[in-house]
Amino acid sequence: MLGIFKKNIKVQLLSPIEGNVIDIENVEDEVFSQKMLGDGVAIDPLDNKVVSPCDGEILQVFPTKHAVGIKSNDGLEILIHIGIDTVNLKGQGFESFVKQGDVVKAGDILMQLDVEYLRKNAKSLVSPVIITNGEIVKDIEKFTNKVVKNTDIIMNIDIKK
Repeated sequence: MLGIFKKNIKVQLLSPIEGNVIDIENVEDEVFSQKMLGDGVAIDPLDNKVVSPCDGEILQVFPTKHAVGIKSNDGLEILIHIGIDTVNLKGQGFESFVKQGDVVKAGDILMQLDVEYLRKNAKSLVSPVIITNGEIVKDIEKFTNKVVKNTDIIMNIDIKK
């Protein structure tokens, strides 16, 4: 009976990259477009910096530096995956500024991209931003438009509590 008094937590994720937001289902990679890792959006970058979309802790920086996982202070697990098939670049084109366990605030720089190199050598620079622990998500409102990093909201998320 006390469960009826539980409130959902509302979380806003800011854009980690300046660019054009597209629906995750339009990403040219089935792992993302079919939401095998989780739901979210993708961003076609117009800038070379990636910042934290929320306050939280770095869960993982992939050895190839093409992706970073963050756990928000509200418990959301967010994967920022830079580009498609960029794992094959073995870290070239990426400079990471964080490591596992680092505490970050929204807007803190996570990595810098060599956009010219990546555009020449990656399949695509479209970068999924997904929630990987969807079991705690009640609802996601997604915004698809041009966004400014650390200013514009890309997702409003209701977390079950």
